[in-house]
Amino acid sequence: MPSSTARTSPPPNILVFLVDDMGWQDTSVPFHSSATPLNQRYRTPAMARLAASGMKFTQAYVASVCSPSRVSLLTGLNAARHRVTNWTMRRDRATDAPHPTLVPPAWNVNGISPDPATPRAICAPTLPGLLRQVGYRTVHIGKAHFGAADTPGANPLNLGFEVNVAGHAAGGPGSYLSEQGFSGAWRQADAFWDIPGLEKYHGTHTFLTEALTREALAEMERAVHDQCPFFLYMSHYAVHVPFAPDPRFIERYRDAGLDPTEAQYAALLEGMDKSLGDLLDALDRHGLSDNTLVLFLSDNGGLSAHGRGGPPHTHNAPLSSGKGSAHEGGIRVPMLVRWPGVTAPGSVCEEYTMVEDLLPTLLEASGAASRLPALPPTDGRSFVPLLRQTVVSAPERPLYWHYPNIWGPTGPGLGPFSAIRVGAWKLIYYHADRRFELFNIPADISETTNRLADCPATARALAGQLSDWFRQVGAQMPTDRDTGGLVPWPDVALAAATAGTGGPRP
Repeated sequence: MPSSTARTSPPPNILVFLVDDMGWQDTSVPFHSSATPLNQRYRTPAMARLAASGMKFTQAYVASVCSPSRVSLLTGLNAARHRVTNWTMRRDRATDAPHPTLVPPAWNVNGISPDPATPRAICAPTLPGLLRQVGYRTVHIGKAHFGAADTPGANPLNLGFEVNVAGHAAGGPGSYLSEQGFSGAWRQADAFWDIPGLEKYHGTHTFLTEALTREALAEMERAVHDQCPFFLYMSHYAVHVPFAPDPRFIERYRDAGLDPTEAQYAALLEGMDKSLGDLLDALDRHGLSDNTLVLFLSDNGGLSAHGRGGPPHTHNAPLSSGKGSAHEGGIRVPMLVRWPGVTAPGSVCEEYTMVEDLLPTLLEASGAASRLPALPPTDGRSFVPLLRQTVVSAPERPLYWHYPNIWGPTGPGLGPFSAIRVGAWKLIYYHADRRFELFNIPADISETTNRLADCPATARALAGQLSDWFRQVGAQMPTDRDTGGLVPWPDVALAAATAGTGGPRP
């Protein structure tokens, strides 16, 4: 039984600070074993401040691209189960690129919806809706990208948020510049990309990141005035393309001689970090820091296949590849958590976590888990014991990824895939050519050596575990254009390869 003190203490405020397309190395805070040249390039003092006062997670994982991760965060479900396996855009329309040999499955192209009648959408309880039931004010600021345009899920107000500023169906900004009205008209984009609700900033020389921060600060003030615990979901459009020079920081990186695109990227990162610092300062100013859980993370790995300066697939080194990839650069992200009185300052957690873990973690941390009449099913596990450091090592558990879709670019780890990690080992199954990769991640963080040939028993065990779970949740597989049949489950494909039947190759 919880103590009387625990029952009467106020629930913690929750600030989830989500960055779009930020890589594991896009910070001055080292998440690797030591600082790297990329860590030395970027300036993120607020992240350093948060890391010094909380816990750094070095192996935090998310789904393949933005909408799958965001829907998993809201529902606690893995993408293979909720079936929003690719990024959403327009109602009833898939966003998959063409593929010469595969047809993607009929995934949930409309994203998440509160209405079970919305076709090809997932309907499930959401984190803000559950927190709202126990008295939290739930505030959404910035990028949403939960549901397709012209569906209920496009509006965060339909998903449990009481306040929504600037969140709609688009997965990127029309523009970062108020002089362009945060609109994509400057690049001949249609109005779909125009960010709503920020008209008062148009023409004021206020960069998008700063405008969103001001709105978040105002909502925090309102919650303080009303003496209401809050869940503030601060979801930046930064650092998603199309990049723009943040005038507050760009000269620092131009003077350093960076490629023009990379200078803009670095300035976007510093502007994002300033936003984090401003929110941390506001918590201090209102006397809320000691009773606020702050969680920082990105929705997927850093963009690297295109749209960046310099050689592709190198921007997350020592991790291989980037956004959209099954390799570590596409799915491993920076995560920091500060919960005063719980997390030890400057602590580091080397255990791996998955994005669907956030819902059960925040429900437990808020006390909502014990106050709600029933909890929704979840694929995640609460990492509150890791925050409390009450376990020496977390029980070994499988992590699953499923991307039966076609993003478009090619490169390491890119293409329709499924993957599993258990302990040190990660197995990747590529749907197009039934090829497998097996990596020992702690020993080979850059995924340079495929261990499939010398560790066949490990590969078979992982393929079996992945396939059993996919069968259990009804994971969707793409169709092979040549045969007209579904791409086989990983265990079937690996058995065919082992039997030398002309199946997949390592």
